[in-house]
Amino acid sequence: MGTVATYLQAFGVPGDRARVLVVVAHPDDETIGAGGLLALAAAGGPLDVNVLHVTDGAPRSGGDAAAAGCADWRAYAGLRRAELARAMAAAGFPAERLQGFGHADQCAALHMAELTDRMRRKFLRCAPDVVLTHAYEGGHPDHDAVAFAVHNARELLVRQGRRAPTVVEMPFYHADGGEPVHQRFLDVEGTIERTVRLTPELAATKRRMLDAFASQARTLAPFDAATEHFRRARTPAFARPPHDGRLLYEGWGLGLTGERWRLLADEALRTLGLEDARWV
Repeated sequence: MGTVATYLQAFGVPGDRARVLVVVAHPDDETIGAGGLLALAAAGGPLDVNVLHVTDGAPRSGGDAAAAGCADWRAYAGLRRAELARAMAAAGFPAERLQGFGHADQCAALHMAELTDRMRRKFLRCAPDVVLTHAYEGGHPDHDAVAFAVHNARELLVRQGRRAPTVVEMPFYHADGGEPVHQRFLDVEGTIERTVRLTPELAATKRRMLDAFASQARTLAPFDAATEHFRRARTPAFARPPHDGRLLYEGWGLGLTGERWRLLADEALRTLGLEDARWV
């Protein structure tokens, strides 16, 4: 019921303490996937949690900024930062435990080799026991790019004989028969999902955190504040689609198809010297 022990059990890590790095694409993803964990860890104790955002949450096209009443993407990025600050304040989560790479929303796939190397260096500095991140599910190209960077940063550390974290993934959204599905994993053979049911107090805190992201209210509406879902990740075959049929983001008019995303991933693997990892 949303205790330290239940989270550690969900992550599949031994012992009664863990250093956790939550690596997500956008402000609000940390709350969707692990808001209860952040609230629980806010006071310190056996869960040492930090959060890394890969993008600033602001697409450069300007449409999202205008819809939120912002003059341009810079103002929109500021709004996203302010909403994140309010959400973390609702949880009591320290602002100094938030870090970001500052990439443009919807553009993370253009920088996968760079992201992977930065992630590798981040892991070396922070030495997390567990990295919580996105599943590779074709829901958002930034989510999939972050999953790529996390898994391949870990692979580089393993090949260098360095300490590497356990990767635990969280479900966000993907397409099923053309319709969006929220908070449910795609089936991956050999993996076991663990569900953490939050205490009423933690669930109420998480609801306040979600409500702080007023500009994202429509996107966040389908997500349940009472449960969080995790599974120990297997390295995806990024050269393959995450599922059959049309990917969810292919219907959003982003100008990025799954095929193009996979070509970018393949190019990044060659840049990183990980060509042999294409079909893992």
